[in-house]
Amino acid sequence: MKSLFESTRAGDLALANRIAMAPLTRNRSPEAIPTELVATYYAQRASAGLIISEATAISPQGQGYADVPGLYGTEQLDGWKKVTHAVHEAGGKIVVQLWHVGRVSHTDLQPGNAAPVAPSAIRAHTKTVLIKNGVPTFTETSQPRALDAEELPGIVQDYRHAARHAIAAGFDGVEIHAANGYLIDQFLKTGANRRTDDYGGSIENRARLLLEVTRAIVEEIGGGRTGIRLSPVTTANDIVDDNPQPLFEHVVRELAPLGLAYVHVIEGATGGPREVEGRPFDYAALRTAYRAAGGQGAWMVNNAYTRELAEAALADGADIVAFGRPFIANPDLVERLRRNAPLNEVHRATLYGGGAEGYTDYPALATG
Repeated sequence: MKSLFESTRAGDLALANRIAMAPLTRNRSPEAIPTELVATYYAQRASAGLIISEATAISPQGQGYADVPGLYGTEQLDGWKKVTHAVHEAGGKIVVQLWHVGRVSHTDLQPGNAAPVAPSAIRAHTKTVLIKNGVPTFTETSQPRALDAEELPGIVQDYRHAARHAIAAGFDGVEIHAANGYLIDQFLKTGANRRTDDYGGSIENRARLLLEVTRAIVEEIGGGRTGIRLSPVTTANDIVDDNPQPLFEHVVRELAPLGLAYVHVIEGATGGPREVEGRPFDYAALRTAYRAAGGQGAWMVNNAYTRELAEAALADGADIVAFGRPFIANPDLVERLRRNAPLNEVHRATLYGGGAEGYTDYPALATG
């Protein structure tokens, strides 16, 4: 019987327990550079078996929110080196989530105030975060332009270079962000992808960019240090697919031979209900498709898990459970789960942007 609190492996990564800290955008990296405060924040949470960093842009074009970190400049890498060192000193493991937001951006955040890019010129009816008069402000996204096919190899190389930079910055590995309505997910799903070339139409074509990115990263740093995050039916960022079950079963069958460290699946709507009305999905069948195709990586599940739900998921075949928002207010979440202790409440007003308040000042359990 698996326990949340026993050691395990995810590819090349030896983990102290089966609890992962899910990626959580906090908008506290001005000029896309992680600060000493960011290092403190992650080190406080190093008791997680695995920390997955907040989503981190692979290029200036991939940036979609104010004050989120990047992984493409010397100052950014130096900032991340402080973070990874602090986490390792505290006994933790950390991977970076590699991110290109695609259409979920604003001209104010793009190089030269250009339009955001997307598989097709379909605007996302969602919001991003800009800093206005020093205050994080939710703002409608801008109209995107469709990427030319000739641009896509360059984006694949941006992912490859970011993975190389991640290892140089001391990360234990990377997670490819292929979820939540960002660029790779936009290519996957019919609601955002109306292309008629080799990257649109059929399931095989819509999955092409995801697989090209994943193979490039595996070639660069090895499958055992590479994870991927998927969200078959999330409603996040105005994303939808006409028939996600065969799409994602194809995706995991193609990922299976790559020797990934883990596959991270958001069950239901990101940060919302675990069952999405009108969007049924069989997650057990998805895992079965992956295993039947030879996939050996850890199977990580995510979305609104409690200790009880997590234990049930492990009994049902999951290997790791990712907790998101509880880690914001509970730096010692692992110990709180172990003791069945009460959880601190999240201060919603301090979620995005700011300083230490609502970031590094949440109290841990008394140790006496």
